[in-house]
Amino acid sequence: MAAVSSAPLELGTRKISRLLRDYAVPGIIAQTAASLYNMVDSIYIGHIPEVGSSAISGLAVTFPLMNLSIALGTLVGVGAMTMISVMLGQKNYETARRVLANTLSLNVIIGILFAALSITFLDPILRFFGASDNTLPFARDYMLIILAGNVFTHLMHGFNGIIRISGHPRTAMGLTLFTVISNAALDPLFIFVFGMGIRGAAVATVLCQIVALVYTMRFLADRKRFLHFPKPLFQLDWRIARQSMAIGLGPFLMNVAACLVALFINQQLRRYGGDTAIGAYGIVNRFTLLFIMICMGLNQGLQPIAGYNYGARLYSRVREAFILTAKWEILVTLVCFAISIGCPRFAVGLFTTDPQLLDIGSRAMRIMNSGFALVGFGIATSNLFQCLGMVKISIFLSLSRQLLFLLPLIYTLPFYLREDGVWLGFPISDVASVIVSAFFILSLFRKLGRLQDGEDPVILGSNIK
Repeated sequence: MAAVSSAPLELGTRKISRLLRDYAVPGIIAQTAASLYNMVDSIYIGHIPEVGSSAISGLAVTFPLMNLSIALGTLVGVGAMTMISVMLGQKNYETARRVLANTLSLNVIIGILFAALSITFLDPILRFFGASDNTLPFARDYMLIILAGNVFTHLMHGFNGIIRISGHPRTAMGLTLFTVISNAALDPLFIFVFGMGIRGAAVATVLCQIVALVYTMRFLADRKRFLHFPKPLFQLDWRIARQSMAIGLGPFLMNVAACLVALFINQQLRRYGGDTAIGAYGIVNRFTLLFIMICMGLNQGLQPIAGYNYGARLYSRVREAFILTAKWEILVTLVCFAISIGCPRFAVGLFTTDPQLLDIGSRAMRIMNSGFALVGFGIATSNLFQCLGMVKISIFLSLSRQLLFLLPLIYTLPFYLREDGVWLGFPISDVASVIVSAFFILSLFRKLGRLQDGEDPVILGSNIK
């Protein structure tokens, strides 16, 4: 009983601004650290003597495959986090523990199958994703090691999110910071001292994640905590699995869409700009990801607050939490917009000293992020529908920017503008997706306005029971 009393009941009572601060700040730090984790790899790889620019382009070719791996992780992890946060609001702790056990089993099964298939057909996959004779060796060397540790990566990231939403955001943040700091320390050792090159960056990444996972498993095995692994440890409830994956389908499809878009971008850039243009896209993508991950950290703060209060039928608190989160995310994407327009060469120069790559990357950054100012609003909106288990809307919003708008643009515009047409597709799709997000959030707010706290939310169409 003592364990149950430690459940995060404050999510339904404390002031929203303080809750968002306490839950989002660790999430922001953790997600910023996670993006720096990727940036550090890119920065070190970009400065490998004689092959830096080719290695950067090889790393960019791996983005679609890595996005596909992330997609499978989110299919399990995001649904589990949403279900657990709502179950906590309903004080249904036993079901929350069963969801936790399901998460372990699904991640192990999916992670092993994905790694095995990808390694078997790795060269054809990388060729399909845009690798040339020059960049294929670098992409292959990196991905062989990353895929070998794929199951550990899935488990570490999935359980880290569960630790956070169960009332321990600082612990989750600490684990992420550990992986970032240790990776930054090990990267130069493996890359330069041991002479492993791009393979060294991958080895450092996997080793850090394995160590963090060991601590994570011990943390969740502690039966003194209200959320812990039940017995038996490995169990699979297909009813829970189906519902969890249905909720995670939106972010899963978003990442699959990101995989398809990255694939098509690489192919278009290889056709119109060559390996250097692919490398430039990789640099801009890594830089922009830093700000997107800050928004994701704010989303992480919103997830337990919105999920718990929706489960507790406190709709006014759900509205308040979203509005505050959206304001902060808009500010973040405005900063990215300002840097991209004002000093893109400085940002690109962090990754490379190659003059040609600097010129192409600076132009790409200025054009790609010229519509980024309000993207934070769209990110917050999609996240809210996901938090509330509104699967169909979440899926649509997740896919609209990349498949409905961006993919057709990067296919058609290069016919007229060549390489610049690829870059220009990004701001147009950003603006269009924000308009669509505004329509859906206004509709949701009208429905929430007709509900009093404590009423049954049947009009909202949530799938979480």
